[in-house]
Amino acid sequence: MIEKINQTAEYIKAKITEIPQIAIILGTGLGALVDHIEDKQYIPYTDIPNFPISTVEGHSGNLIFGQLGSKRVMAMQGRFHYYEGYDMKQVTFPIRVMKALGIQTLFVSNAAGGMNPSFKIGDIMLITDHINLFPEHPLRGKNYNELGDRFPDMSEAYSHKLIKTALEIANEKGIRVVQGVYVGTQGPTFETPAEYRYFHRIGGDAVGMSTVPEVIVARHSGMNVFAVSVITDLGVEGIIEQVSHEEVQKAAQQAQPRMMEIMRELVNRFNV
Repeated sequence: MIEKINQTAEYIKAKITEIPQIAIILGTGLGALVDHIEDKQYIPYTDIPNFPISTVEGHSGNLIFGQLGSKRVMAMQGRFHYYEGYDMKQVTFPIRVMKALGIQTLFVSNAAGGMNPSFKIGDIMLITDHINLFPEHPLRGKNYNELGDRFPDMSEAYSHKLIKTALEIANEKGIRVVQGVYVGTQGPTFETPAEYRYFHRIGGDAVGMSTVPEVIVARHSGMNVFAVSVITDLGVEGIIEQVSHEEVQKAAQQAQPRMMEIMRELVNRFNV
């Protein structure tokens, strides 16, 4: 595993002019952020040794390096999901490569179904914590001490400092944001009404099929993390409606300008 990580990192280093310290996973709701990255260098996933290939509609497959405002960034245009058939080592492999490249902070976005009765479709939720319900843990198996501790602390999985700054930005710009706990599940089915009730009762505010494995590995690697969900559908008892991937994408597109504004400003204000 270490050899594969280093091989991939060395390949990327040879292709780019400058290594950034910030990485962004351009999940649902952040795709257009790539248009604001200047001086871009693209590396297709298909060219990168040991890299998986994204199979989900709406997810491209490129690493992008460039300038976002005052900061150099690395962006993943397309992520990998457990439900695609990858194991957790493959899903989180890009995070291991990020750390090998020198990335110190990870920004993540996703689409999620809201269970909190106060949420609305199109809301932006700053993730304050998560509940891991994936059937496989990304740190299961042999631990490599050079990658992180055997039993990493998760008491601050999501940076309190970055959440506070994001709240300040949203307030300055008049953008409604909510905060909550993200429940990570295997997928690919959307939730049943009973599952929505269960997830809410155990402390969840939103549920999705990504992010948690990536965050666990990022924290295992010693990286700071900020994550945000766009609430694309509601699983609130009494108003649950049928949902499709197309409807999720449509809701995310509508929220995208607001989410992007917060993320751009947060990256600019962040001191590595």
